[in-house]
Amino acid sequence: MAVYTEVTDDELAPLIADYGLGELLSYKGIAEGVENTNFLVHASEGTFILTLYERRVDPADLPFFLGLLEHLAKRGISCPLPVRNRAGEVLTTIAGRTAALVTYLEGVWPRRPRTVHCGAVGRALAELHLAGADFPMTRPNSLGLEGWHEVFDRFATRADEIAHGLGNLIAYELAYLDRAWPRSLPSGVIHADLFPDNVFFVGERLSGLIDFYFACNDAWAYDLAICLNAWCFEADFSFNATKARALLTAYQALRPLTAAEREAFPILARGAALRFLVTRAYDWLHTDRNALVKPHDPNAYVRRLRFHQEVTSPGEYGLEHAP
Repeated sequence: MAVYTEVTDDELAPLIADYGLGELLSYKGIAEGVENTNFLVHASEGTFILTLYERRVDPADLPFFLGLLEHLAKRGISCPLPVRNRAGEVLTTIAGRTAALVTYLEGVWPRRPRTVHCGAVGRALAELHLAGADFPMTRPNSLGLEGWHEVFDRFATRADEIAHGLGNLIAYELAYLDRAWPRSLPSGVIHADLFPDNVFFVGERLSGLIDFYFACNDAWAYDLAICLNAWCFEADFSFNATKARALLTAYQALRPLTAAEREAFPILARGAALRFLVTRAYDWLHTDRNALVKPHDPNAYVRRLRFHQEVTSPGEYGLEHAP
């Protein structure tokens, strides 16, 4: 269970009262999630998620994250809405941690995404990009190309403990992307981590997007490439072109890619694969094997990266022409 900080009912009950949510009825830790501690909280005035921010989240970034959620919710995006306490504040402190309370979203995330899920995610991502276009706050992407170099430098000498030749593969790819990475694509707020476990469905209807704690400003098409990597590969790491076409077509129905974005998409897909390869590799080598959360296997993104390295045109993703 991903509960790094325990909370007692004696601590939580006064907090619930301070938010004007009535009486604390029950609460339990949420197993999913690797960055923060989360509790499902039932109060007499409703059900909420309490998030305690752990060491990997910079408190200075919290106004951006929570302000973005409020902004998106006002524009019709189904996402957690921060709850304000009696003083009008969204941040509080409990068990020695900065914390926030947000509304609860119904639904479950798809363990085996189908084509219909991919289409719904593509549309939702376009809606998010358009809704966030006028968000006044900005946050640089600390896990952009420069950040990949910094993360790799911290484990480069141990990379081959994961897989033979991994260090050379990452070094080669970083050098390639330094030369090829597009610099002037349409940009704005991106989610940057829209994996299946961050998207809820009720049946085939997308009911909400969660976990905006990697959100930042970067190229919108890069965010789309992250989704392609997360949603359009099967358990055996094969690329599913049908799912990719559903994702990309649904996205472009609302925000068609520019010619420059389509041309750059194979490079963006390589970069998105490398981003999760280097961060997963770092965590694989530096997470205590007795830790509550098991790190993701970075080899899944080695396979994705090798696929993208063989792509020669955006048409192989279904991006020959604007829809």
